[in-house]
Amino acid sequence: MTRSTRRTSTCTWVSTALALSCPAIQAAEVLSLPDVSVTAEKVSRSLEEVPASVMVIDGQTLEDEHITGFEQLEGRVPGLSFQPFGQSGINSPVMRGLTANFNALSTSTLMLVDDVPTLAAQGFENRFIDIDRIEVLRGPQSTLYGRNAEAGVIAVYSKPMDELARASASAEAGSRDKRATRFALSSPLVDDRLFGSVSGEWQRQDGFIRNDALGKQADDRERYNLNVGLRLVPQEGTDMVLRYARQAYDDDASLWGAPTARRNHVASGTDSWNRSWGQTLSLNIGHSLGDDLALRSITAYNEFHDRVQQDTDFLPANVSMIARDLRLSTLSQELRLEGRWGLADWLAGVYADSSDNDLRNVSQRGPFVQELRLDQGSRTLAAFSHWNLHLTPDWTLSLGGRVERYRVTIDPRTSANQSQDWSSFSPKVALQYAFAEQNQVYLSASKGVRNGGFNVLSAASNFAVFEPEKVWSYELGMKGRTLDERLRYSLAAYYMDVTDMQVMQMPSPGVQYITSAASATSRGLDLDAEYLLSARWSVQTGVAWNRTRFDRFQDGSARYDGHHNPFAPDLTGYLGLRYDDPADWYLQGNLVGSDKVYLDAANQYTRNGYVLVNLSAGVRFEQWELSGYVNNLADREYDAVGYQNGFITVYSPPRELGLRLTWTL
Repeated sequence: MTRSTRRTSTCTWVSTALALSCPAIQAAEVLSLPDVSVTAEKVSRSLEEVPASVMVIDGQTLEDEHITGFEQLEGRVPGLSFQPFGQSGINSPVMRGLTANFNALSTSTLMLVDDVPTLAAQGFENRFIDIDRIEVLRGPQSTLYGRNAEAGVIAVYSKPMDELARASASAEAGSRDKRATRFALSSPLVDDRLFGSVSGEWQRQDGFIRNDALGKQADDRERYNLNVGLRLVPQEGTDMVLRYARQAYDDDASLWGAPTARRNHVASGTDSWNRSWGQTLSLNIGHSLGDDLALRSITAYNEFHDRVQQDTDFLPANVSMIARDLRLSTLSQELRLEGRWGLADWLAGVYADSSDNDLRNVSQRGPFVQELRLDQGSRTLAAFSHWNLHLTPDWTLSLGGRVERYRVTIDPRTSANQSQDWSSFSPKVALQYAFAEQNQVYLSASKGVRNGGFNVLSAASNFAVFEPEKVWSYELGMKGRTLDERLRYSLAAYYMDVTDMQVMQMPSPGVQYITSAASATSRGLDLDAEYLLSARWSVQTGVAWNRTRFDRFQDGSARYDGHHNPFAPDLTGYLGLRYDDPADWYLQGNLVGSDKVYLDAANQYTRNGYVLVNLSAGVRFEQWELSGYVNNLADREYDAVGYQNGFITVYSPPRELGLRLTWTL
């Protein structure tokens, strides 16, 4: 039997088995899902060819489902969630049971926006304006992306600037006097040479938490976003893209209240506000050195100013409060070569970054006010390489490694300087077998690393050092397209061994510290599937099961062996059904759910699990579209009761309805 015959027989067997399990498929119309290309390995490849669990959401889906922020990806991307925190501009991601508190000034899952990294939870946000796609890579990606990608990567890509001119503008109104405008414009400025784009957003909305002491809402919110881009093609084979992005917030209180108080009610006499802002400037240059060789340079400056004051007693008297004034800035540079050599495609590069952080943290308990001021600096230098060796038409071996050195220094205003440095090696190997056209199985092993550091945001920690967190991950997966390319699927099973695990302890508001005394085991399954039922109906689904438990963890006299890692749900999932009518209107219904999460290492406080029903619909007529949405249709409550060791409740948002009118050129 020839290889071609074997592959055809295998594909026929898989298609027949799936068809028997779903009789409606047998009478299906001739349709197919579109090809999807991703840059998960820093070079463009078909989604089905990447030996990893990758989910992609395209920009049109974001628009149709009214997804305008990272918090709406929770559950919508199975296996991805965020710590409940309640402040705009801060998201601390959780992937495959691994997480990092925002006080660590690092993340376990890296955010990239047009190849620019954000290394902390502060500024971990994007409003998804003029977006081409979002790629979510599950599992350690430290080999290619470094110390902040030990659990995965979320990569956001803007629409390209090219010869196709486009423009759009929208106005939106919704619950709690919500008002928003969004716009995007892209056009060639000089034929075949210079292109430009600009996009932005303004939004304001009343809060839902009542301040009984002042007789008004406590949590009104307002935000601004601006993105500007220029693309220059000075000669054939050379491409230069300059981008600037800015985000700003003018909010009142965080979504916090007292666990013992009436829900969504506070009586705060202390003013609470969020005046944070951030900006990014980047230059991405690509240059062809020949048919099989290209050079890429990415230079970026990323800055976020986290400026917050928050009442924590929720009483008319000023009993307790916290405040932060953090100025975080990072300058980064990546330089890499990409090419082909015989049966291999490869890349190799170097990366460096320099961060300078000015930190001020204030905590008040009764008459005692404690102010902590210090400067923190860090330097990173890394070299990496990745190879895909095409052994036969069916077998591919992927090999990669990254050597990284990280140094951090703190300069407290009241004590001597301290510094610490670490070196790490992050290898990855994957073997994949194409058992049918556009279908493969793979087996991989990889190491992820999250940087260590000093406890700098709480004086109670005495600036103690916490070590780098390390994880070895082993993954077996199967993915591809079948049933006449109407079904796209991805299934991955993994086992992860975590050492020097970083765990945030929060005995009270403003008193927080990170310890790296834990070891843990994480195991789980990820499943994504999309199927075209007919020319008009499609279904999307996904589920992620994860079990992350401490093997050993002792903090002082307390032992937490066998406990859940805080903020990591065991189960998240998504089910979507869409109808597209030939008359240019559509309906989309989604179920999004999460298991409960524990808020502390003792597993005493929890946020309940939930299932949300989200609906959206739209009708298009010529250049106009009128769309509407309902999020959390049943008005489910899933508050994080007992955040910061029982002192605070982080309220979940209520049901929200809205209408949007969009003009598109």
